[in-house]
Amino acid sequence: MSCMHSLSKISHVMLRSVFRCLRTNPAAGQRGMSQSSLAGKVAIVTASTDGIGLAAAVALGKRGAHVVVSSRRQANVDKAVALLRSQSVQVTGTTCNVGSGVDREKLVQTTLEKCGGIDILVSNAAVNPFFGNIMDSTEEVWDKILSVNVKSAFLMTKLVVPHMEKRRGGNVVFVSSVAGYQPMQALGPYSVSKTALLGLTRALAPELAQSNIRVNCVAPGVIKTRFSSAIWQNEDIVDEFKKQLSIKRIGEPEEIGGVIAFLCSEEASYITGETITVTGGIGCRL
Repeated sequence: MSCMHSLSKISHVMLRSVFRCLRTNPAAGQRGMSQSSLAGKVAIVTASTDGIGLAAAVALGKRGAHVVVSSRRQANVDKAVALLRSQSVQVTGTTCNVGSGVDREKLVQTTLEKCGGIDILVSNAAVNPFFGNIMDSTEEVWDKILSVNVKSAFLMTKLVVPHMEKRRGGNVVFVSSVAGYQPMQALGPYSVSKTALLGLTRALAPELAQSNIRVNCVAPGVIKTRFSSAIWQNEDIVDEFKKQLSIKRIGEPEEIGGVIAFLCSEEASYITGETITVTGGIGCRL
């Protein structure tokens, strides 16, 4: 009994100390991300001139990272660079088709020449050239989708890892989709490719942890981007979709960008091999 009494007294003393700390320093209970939490870091974000990719670049840049943005068209790159610079973000821009090995190597080389190293890769590039019944999809469709959405994500990772190792660690974030958990009607091959990214995350994480590189994934729901406009611009589809949501609205790109920035920060230092679903409350299970 005396032992239990002593433990109880110790617990009360500890609790009083914690409450006293919180009263005198309220910030101690609010461990938010510092606006300079990624200062000195270099982040490559693929397909980053609009939508989720651009939102990720903004979020990383606002936290101090030098971001390298890219897309296939120079005009889009120039527009994104101007936008980011107007928000005081350190940015480098270049064209890149991630389906091309030459372009992937050029993206990495440009980053090394302009920024001196690589700490973060956000693999966001994806294509979807097919809508319809999955049994009507062709070999060419599968080759295109798997090449860009899965194979290129892995090959970009393979290119940047040696440079992260030189800096004693880094972060890789893949952008999957809620469709990776629950295939969307008429988007069969695309959905399968997004499921593959969930597996790629789990496969890479243990191996790269040995090099202090964390690998995580974000699976957005329906987000208001040009890529998903065929869904959110159709009121009937949106009304039906909202029935599955706890938060009864379509998501915004910035809501994904913030999660990506979190995963790349020290606040997420004990998270790897995970997929965070950002879906407004849709149940996601494989």
